[in-house]
Amino acid sequence: MATELEKYYNKFCEDKRLTRRHGQVEYITSMKYIHQYLEGNGNKSEVKILDVGAGTGRYSVQLAREGYDVTAVELVKYNLGILKSKGSNVKAYQGTALNLSRFAENTFDMTLVFGPMYHLYTFEDKVQALKEAKRVTKEGGIILTAYCMNEYSILTYGFKENHICDSLKSGKVDAEFHVVAEPEDLYDYVRLEDISRINEAAGVKRIKLISADGPANYMRQTLNAMDEETYRTFIEYHLSTCERYELLGASAHTLDILQKNQ
Repeated sequence: MATELEKYYNKFCEDKRLTRRHGQVEYITSMKYIHQYLEGNGNKSEVKILDVGAGTGRYSVQLAREGYDVTAVELVKYNLGILKSKGSNVKAYQGTALNLSRFAENTFDMTLVFGPMYHLYTFEDKVQALKEAKRVTKEGGIILTAYCMNEYSILTYGFKENHICDSLKSGKVDAEFHVVAEPEDLYDYVRLEDISRINEAAGVKRIKLISADGPANYMRQTLNAMDEETYRTFIEYHLSTCERYELLGASAHTLDILQKNQ
C-alpha cells in the first residue's frame, strides 16, 4: 500500500520544480557548493558520492555525467523509475535515509541528504538520518543536508494564504509560531537552532550554512517575468549573499555543509 509520501510524489514532479526559475536558484546554488567541496579529490571516477533521497536524480545524474562515481537511494518507486530511465551510470536503489545498512562505514567522499529532512518530522528521525549519512561518509568527508525553513511556511501558507489563525487554533502552529508537523503533513519546517541541535546530537562539524534559494520562492512570478539579463543578475546577487546569516532563516531552503570529524 502506498504511503502518503509516495502518493504525493506520484503527482508532484520534483524534476520540473528544479528546472523552473525559482528552482534553478536552488539547484545552481547547491551545485556550486557541491563542486566547491569536491575540488582537490583527484580523479573524478574515484570520487564516490551518495545521494540519499535522490528524487528523480536531478543532482545524481548530472554528477554522474560529470564523471563521478554516484550512488543514489530513493524511497519512492515512481521517482526511482524516472531516475533509472535517464540512462546514466548512477547506481540506484530503493531505500530510506534511516537505514543505509547496505553500505559499509567510511565509503563515500561526499553524501547528499537533500530530500529526507523535509519529510522526517521527528527530531529523533532527523538525527538518525544524519548519523547514517555520517557513518557511510569517509573520515573528513563532506555531508550536505537540506532543510525546509519554518518562517517560509509561516509567511506563505500562514499569512499569505490566510491559514495562520486556523493553524494556531488547531495546534499546527505553536505559540512561538513554530510549525508542529505530523506524518500526514508530509513536510516539516525547522529554525536555525533546530538544525544546530540535530548536528550536535549526530556529532558532526559544520563548515558553513547557506541559503539555497534566498527570496526566490517568494518571488516566483517576479522571476518568471524577468528578462534573461535581469535573471542572471539576480543569480549573481543571490550567490553573493547566500552565506549572509541574517538571510538564512527566512529562505525556503537552507543547505548545511558538514564534515565528518576526523
